[in-house]
Amino acid sequence: MKAIIQRVTSAKVTVGDEVVSSIGRGLCVLVGISADDNANDVEWIARKLLNLRLFDEPSTGKRWTESVIDQRLEILCVSQFTLYHRLKGNRPDFSRAMQGPEAQQLYGSLLKKLRDQYAPERVLDGRFGAMMQVHIQNDGPVTLEIESPVQSEQERQKLQRSLDHQAKSAGKNTGKPVESVERSVESNTK
Repeated sequence: MKAIIQRVTSAKVTVGDEVVSSIGRGLCVLVGISADDNANDVEWIARKLLNLRLFDEPSTGKRWTESVIDQRLEILCVSQFTLYHRLKGNRPDFSRAMQGPEAQQLYGSLLKKLRDQYAPERVLDGRFGAMMQVHIQNDGPVTLEIESPVQSEQERQKLQRSLDHQAKSAGKNTGKPVESVERSVESNTK
């Protein structure tokens, strides 16, 4: 998972003439999801976004000391599949990006994690899959790129065991057959 993070004084997303979301001071984050991403990548990106020290300490002016949480600022996330491109000659190829429903679900889990770990009203987003216009007033300008680390096979297996356990528990609690829950979990981790 990759994120382009921009420190902003304001940002908004429009679709056509409709303003979908807008924030004041905080972070505007373009989020790309690769075909190999899973819940571990979501956890890593969420932790980084909430804890990056991109803001000055107000009373002392000391630079790069406070996070978005420290200053109770806003985050505007925008799904951006084009971050996982490669060029074939002069034409971009997006085959490394995760496709539609799976990407939307993983992107949704990132938003949920950010909202759960911070404040739901301070984490906004655009409209997944829409042709959006992103308007930003970059502050600094400050723009960073981060990407979750490649996971070892052992880490992937550990995540799969955890998801399998959750699926079995969910199957017992919901009365759904365990096999259908496991199939759902498998499709979400690929």
